[in-house]
Amino acid sequence: MRLRALLDTDALGLRLLGGTDELDRTVRGVMTTDLRDPSRYLAGGELVLTGLAWRRSPADAEPFVRLLVSAGVAALAAGEAELGDIPDDLITACAKHRLPLFAVHESVAFATITEHVVRQVSGERAGDLAAVVDRHRRMMTSGPTGGGPDVVLDLLGSDLDLRAWVLSPTGRLIAGAKMSGAGPALPVDVCAKLAAEHLTAARTGRRGPHRLALGGSTYSLFPIRGGGRSAQGSRDVRETVLSDWLLAVEADAGDWPDERLDLLQGVTQLIAVERDRRDAARTVRRRLAQEVLELVQAGAAPAEIAARLRVAAPVLLPGLGAAPHWQVIVARVEWDGGDIEAGPVAQSLLEEILVDPLATGPEPSDRIAVAHSGDEAIALVPLPAVSAEHDGSEAGIHADVLLEAVRDPLSAGLDDDGRVTLGVSAAVHSAEGLRGALEEARHARRVAAARPGRVCAAGHQELASHVLLLPFVPDDVRRAFTARLLDPLRDYDRRHRAELIPTLEAFLECDGSWTRCASRLHLHVNTLRYRVGRIEQLTSRDLSRLEDKLDFFLALRMS
Repeated sequence: MRLRALLDTDALGLRLLGGTDELDRTVRGVMTTDLRDPSRYLAGGELVLTGLAWRRSPADAEPFVRLLVSAGVAALAAGEAELGDIPDDLITACAKHRLPLFAVHESVAFATITEHVVRQVSGERAGDLAAVVDRHRRMMTSGPTGGGPDVVLDLLGSDLDLRAWVLSPTGRLIAGAKMSGAGPALPVDVCAKLAAEHLTAARTGRRGPHRLALGGSTYSLFPIRGGGRSAQGSRDVRETVLSDWLLAVEADAGDWPDERLDLLQGVTQLIAVERDRRDAARTVRRRLAQEVLELVQAGAAPAEIAARLRVAAPVLLPGLGAAPHWQVIVARVEWDGGDIEAGPVAQSLLEEILVDPLATGPEPSDRIAVAHSGDEAIALVPLPAVSAEHDGSEAGIHADVLLEAVRDPLSAGLDDDGRVTLGVSAAVHSAEGLRGALEEARHARRVAAARPGRVCAAGHQELASHVLLLPFVPDDVRRAFTARLLDPLRDYDRRHRAELIPTLEAFLECDGSWTRCASRLHLHVNTLRYRVGRIEQLTSRDLSRLEDKLDFFLALRMS
């Protein structure tokens, strides 16, 4: 559709403030934002709607408009509800950069404009799209939240007989068919596989929708925001691939006509509005986490840190009378090559993966505050009193559970050039313990980084053992140590298929018990004794000695 068509629709309440000569521009989409830099979410050709919450001073207008123009947007529409008249500095900046500017009357909801544009961009070729969009508009404008993504997906089910879900990059169900009403819920393992396929396709640059057959059903996957940015090449896909949502539809989109594909692309735009709302809601939590982190790292007095925690507790756990116990999680995302700011990437990722993987809906992360410092993201997680009543070492988030929930999907997004490492502290009961918890989480992350694999995590429980020392041993020393002990066994296994390495691992795990080890390996004890004797002969070590057992154990852990 053309920009000038927007002015011909009285219901939109648009008033042109500048850009008369540019009204023949084509609008390809719409985005609502109050981010100071929304360019990463733009694909080009959008009508950008803003409530001006990003504007804190007249100096903010110029860089904001410049970012929009660089991203190739069609026009900017600013709401009058926040400031009344549109500021002169914004009008001047738009005129300078030849960006058409509209004022939106305070009585007109952005949702009304969004869905009008989506309907027009689709050319009103599909009657089913008009029905879905019209009904969704009525629901969105009936309340402040608009009902969330579930509203749109319910309409896809009732009007078009399409079962659809919104998933996070870790496979968490954000919206879609549940056990009641719209049929059975999507199984957790299917969610994880769909997310992995989406991440793999995004990393290889394939354009959506992506199709995947699972369990007798075919699913079509539509990127939400990420696909457009990557296709335009304006940003490195690795900046967003680990945090973008996806729309999964139980249907084979390969046979769909263009109008049906346009419909689903319109739906992703409507869901993106909810994503923007969710991101905006995280601003306060991020600021609280950043303030606490800066105080802890600066060595501030515990009383000062405690005061900030008392402010944070009601925000993160509404209705809580007293400050809870706290836990610290540290994450790092590392990419091979490329100029990528790792801290914000890790922050967005950590905000997602700390959500209970069984929790549904777009807003279960409102109890998590995540800051970033350098290349690290640091999460401040409050533990409600009901959890904190238990032993602190048992309460809260556990590294192995966290790892199990996110490892497979994220490994697909990391491909062969990225790593995610996580460290989890114990629960602390006061501000005095927060600095120690931060250092504990950082040490645990370094332990995780010393392990093989694309996604690794370690918890505070592991820091009480010799494992704490491994990340600080130089790589060349570790390689020489493991080669000296294990290479003779590997060579022998390769030539004779003797399975000496698996035997050694089992023997150590059974604490040197011949009976238990033979039972685990399904061997006769005499066969086990022969293998252990061969290990001792090849390495000139004695597995009855504690020192030699420990050397083998460390070598296996470092290999």
